[in-house]
Amino acid sequence: MTARHVARRDPRAHWLLLLLGLLLLLAALTVNGLVSGLGGGSGAPAADGRPAPDVPATVGSGGPVLRLDRAEPVSRALPDRTIALTFDDGPDPRWTPQVLDVLRRHGAHATFFVVGARVNEHPELVRRILAEGHEIGSHTFTHADLAEVSPWRRDLELSLTRKAVASATGREVTLFRPPFSSVPTALTGPEYAALRAAAGNGHVAVLADLDTRDWQRPGTDQIVRAATPKRGRGAVVLMHDGGGDRTQTLAALDRLLPALGDQGYRFTTVSAGIDASPSMVPASAGARLSGIALRWTQTGARWSADVMNLLLATALALGVARLAVQVFCAQRHVRRVRRPRRDRPEVRVPVSVIVPAYNEAANIAATVRSLVASAYPALEVIVVDDGSDDGTADIVERMRLRGVRVIRQANAGKPAALNTGIRAARANLLVLVDGDTVFQSDTVHRLVQGFADPSVGAISGNTKVANRRRLLGRWQHLEYVIGFNLDRRMYDVLECMPTIPGAIGAFRREVLLRVGGVPSDTLAEDTDLTMKVLRAGWRVVYEESAIAWTEAPSSLRQLWRQRYRWCYGTMQAMWKHRHALRESGAGGKLGRRGLPYLTVFQIVLPLTAPAVDVFAVYGLLFLPWSTLALAWAGLLLLQAATAGYALRLDRERYGPLWALPLQQLVYRQLMYLVVVQSVVTALIGNRLRWQRMVRTGEAAALVGAGRG
Repeated sequence: MTARHVARRDPRAHWLLLLLGLLLLLAALTVNGLVSGLGGGSGAPAADGRPAPDVPATVGSGGPVLRLDRAEPVSRALPDRTIALTFDDGPDPRWTPQVLDVLRRHGAHATFFVVGARVNEHPELVRRILAEGHEIGSHTFTHADLAEVSPWRRDLELSLTRKAVASATGREVTLFRPPFSSVPTALTGPEYAALRAAAGNGHVAVLADLDTRDWQRPGTDQIVRAATPKRGRGAVVLMHDGGGDRTQTLAALDRLLPALGDQGYRFTTVSAGIDASPSMVPASAGARLSGIALRWTQTGARWSADVMNLLLATALALGVARLAVQVFCAQRHVRRVRRPRRDRPEVRVPVSVIVPAYNEAANIAATVRSLVASAYPALEVIVVDDGSDDGTADIVERMRLRGVRVIRQANAGKPAALNTGIRAARANLLVLVDGDTVFQSDTVHRLVQGFADPSVGAISGNTKVANRRRLLGRWQHLEYVIGFNLDRRMYDVLECMPTIPGAIGAFRREVLLRVGGVPSDTLAEDTDLTMKVLRAGWRVVYEESAIAWTEAPSSLRQLWRQRYRWCYGTMQAMWKHRHALRESGAGGKLGRRGLPYLTVFQIVLPLTAPAVDVFAVYGLLFLPWSTLALAWAGLLLLQAATAGYALRLDRERYGPLWALPLQQLVYRQLMYLVVVQSVVTALIGNRLRWQRMVRTGEAAALVGAGRG
């Protein structure tokens, strides 16, 4: 059908904005992924205690403080009875303050090699470290293994850490300890090359004489033994104040400091220990501003991840709640409609079937024949040809079928054609049928039996996809059975049915006249009409056994056009009937049950779906694949169980379930993009025109061959 709507060209600029927004979200999540869940620990010393072949012997056998920005490496060691305690992987909000408390209690100073990302999270701890006389060095921004990353990533790790410290303290670091390092003999060739490159950026490398390996939690006694120099020598001792449980480290410090202090050891920073000038230098204004921008970027990335986690949790909770309500209502609906109703009189009064048709030559003959072949005893069929130019009316007239009338009119749109048929109908019960829909012989009889209840004003039938042999048809078949029909059972029980599909719906004539006929001011005239019926105080119910076979779009382009119109028209109808929120009776049930449900599950959640997909890409990058596979399998099993339940309720075969995973990967994305397009169209005030689907006749052929 066509409708007389004037439209500007569909908006397109929002697709670029959406893409840029999703890329920005992915970038923010990536930043958060890089700085969250950082590892820790140190490397293992060489088994034979000798440096690797690519490491100069003077480095492997020298002190732990390395100056590598010259032609020949220079190493320095601490003098006897001098210990530089060093702490890696902080600052940590739980453990770093406790380490500082122990050091202050014993009057000791130390050097903290901080992770830049954690500096941005806890700048106040870095400031406290400096305020209490300790020294700060770099431990990269994300605790990256510099021997394994690319040169640009290595330089970025060091630069970002310097900026983070500059932002927090106003000073820049020059000392540097690579993650996963240990004593000089543990250096590998790639690690040494990374240290040389860092030296070119102004860093002095600091390894360790004694690696306590406290990150492995070997026990307090073992940590104390590993941190105690032999024969009064000086040492750089490697410990950790972040990256895990540091209870043993704290206990070891409380024992180590007084014990070695009694032996004449002094505890100082690395720079003071080798009698060098202070390692930290004033930061430039540019470095401080860059650091501030970096900290806000990291904070924004964390907020983005938090929002996405909240969104996912909310969507999951809503999805589970929706499923629970659907199943509960479906069970109630099934028990109600399938139990014998001997007390209800059989409805056999005359029925008029109205078929609006515009260029329906492919299916109109099958539609009319299926109606004439109906087992219902008193039936007239009115085909309203809305200015077709493909001979639709001629086809029906040549059939010369008894009880079939053809009314021709100039093209005025589907609502006008329906209203023409309503005025011409002789019966008081009217069935509205699309021109591409085929009924079973018992469909009309089953459809109108609900009118035995005088409170029922309209009845929705069960629409099924006929052309389901190809993949796109199977996806739509699953959508009709799982989404539409489960929802209709729920709407029936909750008494808030928002839509009787244009393919099959029955109405009392008096109801249609009271609400002013079929409205023409929205593109979802079926939804608009159903809402008007509810607000007029009538019940609208669902009859699962009244089956109509319809031809679904056979291409993605046609599907897009159909769903774009459906979604846009539904939003028009929702806005038009928004005042139902304040009404009582059937209208109030629509306003306080149906409209919120449509808003959440047909507009809000689909609008968030692109962000959810971006979050899934983030998960592929940063979460264990086993976790993702388990989550995906769990969701798929839940969807399959829901689909299986819906198929069983509709007495359908389970075969199409194999297409469900592909539906989630392709079809779902198309549906939420339709919602995005519809919302943008509505927000900018554009007017969408009716976009008619090109019929192929597949519905008639498949139904004639055995109804799908």
